[in-house]
Amino acid sequence: MKIIVRAPNWIGDAVMSLPAISCLHQNYPSAEIWIAAKGWVKDLYLGYDFINHIFCIPDKPVISSLKQAAKKIKKQNFDIGLLLTNSFVSAMMFYMARIPERWGYNRDGRFFLLTSNIRVPKFEEKRHHVQYYLHLISGLGLAVDNPKLSLPLREDEVREAYDRLRSSGIGFDNPIVMLNPGAFYGTAKQWPISRFITLAQMLQEQSNADIVIVGSPEERVLADTIASRLTRKPVVLAGGTSLRQLASLIHHASLFVSNDSGPMHIANAVKTPVIAIFGPTDHRVTGPFQPPSLIIRKEAPCWPCLYRKCPFDHRCMLSIQPKEVFQACQRFLS
Repeated sequence: MKIIVRAPNWIGDAVMSLPAISCLHQNYPSAEIWIAAKGWVKDLYLGYDFINHIFCIPDKPVISSLKQAAKKIKKQNFDIGLLLTNSFVSAMMFYMARIPERWGYNRDGRFFLLTSNIRVPKFEEKRHHVQYYLHLISGLGLAVDNPKLSLPLREDEVREAYDRLRSSGIGFDNPIVMLNPGAFYGTAKQWPISRFITLAQMLQEQSNADIVIVGSPEERVLADTIASRLTRKPVVLAGGTSLRQLASLIHHASLFVSNDSGPMHIANAVKTPVIAIFGPTDHRVTGPFQPPSLIIRKEAPCWPCLYRKCPFDHRCMLSIQPKEVFQACQRFLS
């Protein structure tokens, strides 16, 4: 049997879908499992020995690229296509590839493209997004065990990350605190940069921590701004890592302090303690899934919202003070 899984498009969602993919393998242990993923998330799946191949799909869903991708998928003669995405276009690609069994949630008007339509769950209480993906698996009549979030890393990746930190001046004698000040979705999810600066100063002066700042190439300016304000210069790796390099570096950290973002979920998956600073998004749905982790948030009358940029006073983030975050850090560093 050959199964192809259409992976989610965003880093955080892709990480949160990993338990569902593991459950799929447990239900079909002898099946050949392929992953169809966008280029920027595909490397997350390289550490799983049960994943046979990763198929990189086009970044833009124009009709010509969709046809080409479907043609390539069709040649592989898959038996089952599992959609962890919600879009019409992703279902259309599997339909055009003539995969006999096409499984996914019944949403975005794509019911006629699927052979098994699973109702979107209406939980009485907010459930984590990991459970959203697992509900699709159980809705198909498959067994779901107690979910565990894990991102396997190879020994050589871990060793190379260690050597990189050492060569950057990290001695591993002091706590290593990684800061992730960005959030791809927009500024509404970002704790003010001035407060990251104050927090970093407190961590250096009171905890003797070595600071490492990570992020995407677009977030390099944020990282450099923090670095310019610190007396003891941190290691700035924003824009200088692949996804797997980032995961391996995070593996060596004593603590990861982050906004609601993809790297936050990576840190949670590699079992590094996480302090997650939440503003407009719902921590019950997209917060760290498992310990060791701690969420810091404040109530706001407009919470939760989906704004990329706050149109009001951003009180959900501005109410969180550096001292409060620093005190939370001590729970993991002391």
